[in-house]
Amino acid sequence: MKILVVEDDPTTADFIARGFSEEGHSVDRLADGRSALGQAMQGSYDVLVVDRMLPELDGLSLVKALRAARVATPAIFLTSVGGVEDRIAGLEAGGDDYLVKPFAFGELSARVAALTRRPPLQAEETTLKAGDLEMDLVRREVRRAGRPIDLLPREFALLEHLLRRKGRVQTRTMLLENVWDIHFDPGTNVVETHISRLRAKVDKPFDHEFIRTVRGAGYRIDD
Repeated sequence: MKILVVEDDPTTADFIARGFSEEGHSVDRLADGRSALGQAMQGSYDVLVVDRMLPELDGLSLVKALRAARVATPAIFLTSVGGVEDRIAGLEAGGDDYLVKPFAFGELSARVAALTRRPPLQAEETTLKAGDLEMDLVRREVRRAGRPIDLLPREFALLEHLLRRKGRVQTRTMLLENVWDIHFDPGTNVVETHISRLRAKVDKPFDHEFIRTVRGAGYRIDD
């Protein structure tokens, strides 16, 4: 494997680099987050071993920036900060694992090996489409034939759910659970009401209808 170790403590960096080198891996070392960001963007690494507290750019910000740039290289954080909230922050920043100092090299090696056995991450979708209907998930915008469509938050969530499952029927129960987080029949026509409102904005002003009713089953979006 080709491993990038980002650690500003020379003793710890030596310990990690020596261990991986003895296992036959290729190891690059950097001591600050800003240099590591450029190196990780350019280099083809199998794993990143990142100290959380780094000069120039901290480890969390480093991994966040890489994920924003669609760099999916697995990253394991090394840190002396080991609280639950800190571990959550590391994972939410885009880290794949979290190891608290002091640690045994054998455990680090095993965790790195486990990361490389995982299937590669797929780039997250940022745009959903059906014909001339387009949803930008980053900007939270919807356009059809280039014209902006103003949706309320629940309408946006409903359309997103249908677009992500284009061509597949979504039952009323599926929509209640995934869009409203309701796991029982509320005894209302909330789904039907929102489908009607969505159609009025997405379909009625245009010649072609995307949102289809499948009688006795549910709804789906087709191209």
